[in-house]
Amino acid sequence: MKRKTKWANIYLIVVFIILYTPIFYLMYYSFNSGGTMHHFEGFTLEWYEEVFHDTRLFIIVLNTLVISLLSAAISTILGIFGALAIYYVKKRQMKNMLLTLNNVLIVSPDVIIGASFLILFTIVGIKLGFTSVLLSHIAFSVPIVVIMVLPKLQEMSPTLIDAARDLGASPWNVLTKVILPYITPGIFAGFFMALTYSLDDFAVTFFVTGNGFSTLSVEIYSRARQGISLSINALSTLIFLFTIILVIGYYFINQRSSRPGGLGGRK
Repeated sequence: MKRKTKWANIYLIVVFIILYTPIFYLMYYSFNSGGTMHHFEGFTLEWYEEVFHDTRLFIIVLNTLVISLLSAAISTILGIFGALAIYYVKKRQMKNMLLTLNNVLIVSPDVIIGASFLILFTIVGIKLGFTSVLLSHIAFSVPIVVIMVLPKLQEMSPTLIDAARDLGASPWNVLTKVILPYITPGIFAGFFMALTYSLDDFAVTFFVTGNGFSTLSVEIYSRARQGISLSINALSTLIFLFTIILVIGYYFINQRSSRPGGLGGRK
C-alpha cells in the first residue's frame, strides 16, 4: 500500500513539474532586461510598465473582465434553473437525454462550437463583437454550471423539501430558503468555473470577435504571431496571478460555506 502511495506521489510531482515548468519559465523571463528568452541579462520591470501604459490593452482587459463577469453571472442563473429542471424530471430516459444534451457543448471541440456560433450569428444578423462574444460565452458556460450544481441537488434529502412544504412554505420560499442555501457551494463552484472558462477561452472567442473588439486571449495570440515580445510574458504572468487569486478566493468561500453558520449553513 505504501509503495503504491509513493508511486502515486511521484507521478503527481512529475505531472505538476511538466505543467508548471513552462509557466515559471515564462514568468522568469518577464523580468529579463535583455528582451529575449534565451539569456537572462538582468532584472527589470520594463515589460510590466509597457503593459500598464498600453491604453489599448487596458481597454481589452476591461472588455475581457466585463464579458467574463457578465457571462458567469448570467450562465450561473440559467445553470441553476437548468439543474433544477433536470433534477425534477421524473422519467429516467428524459433525464438522461437532457444530461446528454447538456454535455454536448462540454465535450464538443471548441473549433466546431466557434464555427457553429459564427454561422448562427451570421444567419441571424447579429453583428460580431461584444454581443456575439457574450452570447457564445454564456452558451458554453451554462452546461458547466449545471454540472457543478446538479450533484449538490442530488445530495439534498427530499425530506427537507417535504418538511418545508408541511410547514406551509410556498414554492418560492422552498426555493430561496431551503434549496438555494443548500446548493450554495455548487453555485459558487459553477460561477468561478464559468468565470475562469470565459477568461481562458480562445478558440470560440476567436471565431465570434469582430473588428474593433478583442479579448485578452485573442490579443495575446495576435501579439505572439508578430514575434517574441516580453510584454506578452508580463501580460501572461499577470493573468496567471489573477487566476491564482480567483482560485484562492473560491477556496476560502467554499471553506466558509461548508462551516455551520456560513454560506448555506445553519443560522
